[in-house]
Amino acid sequence: MSDTSFIQPQLQSAIGLLQNGKMQQARNAFDTLCHQAPQLTQAWFGLAYACSQLQDYPASIAAIDNVIQREPKNVKALIFKADQLVYNDQERMALAFYEGALQLTTNQQNLPDEITRGLKRGLALREKYDSEYSNYLLNALQKKGYQRGKLSQRFDEALDISFGKKEIFLQQPTRFYFPGLPQRAFYERSEFPWLNALEAKTPHIKAELQTMLKGSEQFSPYLERGNDEPNFVQHLDIVDNLNWSAAYFWHYGTLDDAIAQQCPITKRALDEVPLPFISGQTPVALFSKLKAGIKIPPHHGLLNTRLICHLPIIVPENCGGLRVGNQTRTWQEGKALIFDDSVEHEAWNNSNEERVVLLFDIWRPELTEDERRLITDMLVAVDEYSEHQ
Repeated sequence: MSDTSFIQPQLQSAIGLLQNGKMQQARNAFDTLCHQAPQLTQAWFGLAYACSQLQDYPASIAAIDNVIQREPKNVKALIFKADQLVYNDQERMALAFYEGALQLTTNQQNLPDEITRGLKRGLALREKYDSEYSNYLLNALQKKGYQRGKLSQRFDEALDISFGKKEIFLQQPTRFYFPGLPQRAFYERSEFPWLNALEAKTPHIKAELQTMLKGSEQFSPYLERGNDEPNFVQHLDIVDNLNWSAAYFWHYGTLDDAIAQQCPITKRALDEVPLPFISGQTPVALFSKLKAGIKIPPHHGLLNTRLICHLPIIVPENCGGLRVGNQTRTWQEGKALIFDDSVEHEAWNNSNEERVVLLFDIWRPELTEDERRLITDMLVAVDEYSEHQ
């Protein structure tokens, strides 16, 4: 590093001129310093500030560019240049430098007040242009006849993602990933013709459930330590207790005869559903009960080759909802929700009463019969391997 000690008296003198409001003299002094010691960041900053105070924004920008060229990650310099571009009526160009500063300070805490204020200006400018951009696009689309919610839910979601209103969530199964499947959070009821018959049985299923609820011995904790759900170990309010509980008809491919006999109508209804049968794996079918005020935290399912179905049986008023990816839906008694649980999802019950759904899994409809057979053979082999270890 070059020795700049010889220049320190002139630097302090120039800073004094700035502090005393003698901007033209300060500019001249800093300009001389920049020629004498071009590596001195403080001199270029001083020159940039003096020029800015004199409203010579092009000269101020040129001076701060010398800092950024030497120190491209200097957050203070990036914010300063962005501010000067704003003063010079170049907001769009300024946004790029604010964005650079915002990216460099992501997750940083206890930043100097000067930096924090600059970042807030950047966020405000970003919001302004995001709003202008989205409004322009929406107006242009509406002139062509676009109406949200009328033609394509996927296009509506694409716009929300483009406008920064929604995040992109992808399949991230914790056990097995099958490539090439559509990235969909929810499926529509109309895509599964067999759902009509199941939903029609909701009153009869509810009657059997209410009889079962008079004795709680059929329900057990949905999550228990060591049950292949390591992401939940820290969530003690739903592990090894009945805050989130289950009464299984089918548990990893094994039928519970006692519950099947206690709820024969529900069992027959499930028999008419295209459940996947893989030895030791699936189907999984159960009454899933979530107590009042309990939240199931965000998590991912084991496989992306299945879908999870909720048939809401007991749904209190203002119960809460189910978020899958960037979409949230609410439960309505007797109207099924079908979703890909390999996408991050969470659920909550904000009411003062229990919520119960009939939960079961089905094959992804996009899989061919050959693919389903191959997946079945593979998962059985995985299970056999684990048993021998």
